[in-house]
Amino acid sequence: MCLAIPAKVVKVQNGKALVDFGEVVLREVDISLVDVEVGEYVLVHAGYAIQVLSREEAEETLRLWRELLEAESSLETKQQRVQNA
Repeated sequence: MCLAIPAKVVKVQNGKALVDFGEVVLREVDISLVDVEVGEYVLVHAGYAIQVLSREEAEETLRLWRELLEAESSLETKQQRVQNA
């Protein structure tokens, strides 16, 4: 299964972009596959921006990721309690 994560473009220079995945997680990605500008959102997979997203699409996807991670964390906590009981 392949995953692509939304990120906001912070800086563009020489075929690369500095993107923000949220909570100040910055990474440099290759933007040779897309035409993007600072302030836009992209889907990032394996170090490449593969698609430009609208702000709404990016925010909805990030919201769903947060929900998934919170649910996973909650499940792990419950499993630890059962093991320690």
